[in-house]
Amino acid sequence: MMEVMKKIAILGFRREGQSLLRFFKHSSRFKNAEVWVLDKNKNLALPRGVHARLGVRHLERLTEFDVIFRSPGIPYLSPQIQAAKKRGVEISSATKLFFEELRKRYPLLATRHSPLLIGITGTKGKGTTATLLYKILKAAGKDAYLAGNIGAPALDLLARKSQIANSKSLIILELSSFQLQDLETSPHIAAVLDVFPDHLDAHKSLAEYYRAKASIARHQTKNDAIFFFAHNVVSRALARQSAGKKIAVDEKRFRLFAPRDVRLPGAHNFKNAVMAAAIARSLGVKPATIRRVVKSFRGNEHRLEHVRTIRYSNVLKNMRISFYNDSASTIPQPTAAALRSFPGKTKILIAGGRSKVRDYSPIRNALNSETGLVILIGENKKEIARAIKRQGTRNKEQGKYKIIFVRTLKEAVQCAYSSARSFLVPCPLSLVTVLFSPGAASFDMFENYAERGRQFKQLVKGLK
Repeated sequence: MMEVMKKIAILGFRREGQSLLRFFKHSSRFKNAEVWVLDKNKNLALPRGVHARLGVRHLERLTEFDVIFRSPGIPYLSPQIQAAKKRGVEISSATKLFFEELRKRYPLLATRHSPLLIGITGTKGKGTTATLLYKILKAAGKDAYLAGNIGAPALDLLARKSQIANSKSLIILELSSFQLQDLETSPHIAAVLDVFPDHLDAHKSLAEYYRAKASIARHQTKNDAIFFFAHNVVSRALARQSAGKKIAVDEKRFRLFAPRDVRLPGAHNFKNAVMAAAIARSLGVKPATIRRVVKSFRGNEHRLEHVRTIRYSNVLKNMRISFYNDSASTIPQPTAAALRSFPGKTKILIAGGRSKVRDYSPIRNALNSETGLVILIGENKKEIARAIKRQGTRNKEQGKYKIIFVRTLKEAVQCAYSSARSFLVPCPLSLVTVLFSPGAASFDMFENYAERGRQFKQLVKGLK
């Protein structure tokens, strides 16, 4: 990146954009730069001294800038960004700047005489794995930091010299395809979780999505290492692009703890815990410490998060209705995994939103006789309904589940609760799981998946 900064733009002013501005203010490198914020929110409140271009035309005239720092939510391949790049504008991001600045402060970043960077990617499970690994390392007395999409914005770690203590510090970065897309440096330790189609609304193709993910491995050296799930074809293929040591993680051969020791439901969460444990062991953490932290870990918000259990009784039934918030499931595969996480319980699924992919067969294939009702909301509710009702697709275990369309999340929660009390099997104790796992993006009705999840929890807590 050029050392003389003239006119720079922060494209998107949320979490990473705000972190960029904080960093610019305390960096001599950006001291004399003219900083602009470009954002589609025309009502955005900005600090004094910051120029702005807000509203629907915020992406116009990008060629006026020397460098544009793109937020993860702004597609790198958008026509406006690519046009500016062709005209000589440098396109960067907070993640790229973090790697550059760290290398500048620690010239031997490619060796072990620097903080150790641990990057975790995958289609789903990044946040759970990164958070659990962080908790394990902290419990072991390590000088560990959690940054990226979860934890602190990465640049915030460099804002104060005391943040990263020394060369023994461990920095865990949760990295999405958008952050990896144009990254030219890979972390010392990389982890590739399960990878399957996602973000096809923002990536040019599935192959381009996989190429973006591969950046976590592509620039590694022979001194580095990459962990990957042994049974995921894409995970293995991405790992092969690393020049470092390749370490296959196989949950079927894992013996340090058992699935029943993981408090988070689902086989996929056991796999995530196994990955965190494998990395921790490579860093010298004792098995007893790993087991203790895993057994106490309750997971992250909006990821199969238990919200509330309501006990309901009448003359015929004594019931427990449990509500789970899985709003972070924005594609079909994690929704399918969530459905399989509650064997032996009657399930009511609330799903739907804005499509990011075109194939909803994973949801269809996960529905079985334990699924009593599917409640659909959002733009793609009819698309999902067509997929799960397709003739000739049900296996022998699948039941004749009912599908209901509703307009709002409030209606969906009320419908699920009233249905749970009325149609369930007549037995002395009925166990019912109401699973909010949309399998789609939130942008048709909500600002993001977190807002969607918070509203779901608020609605559930308000049930009488």
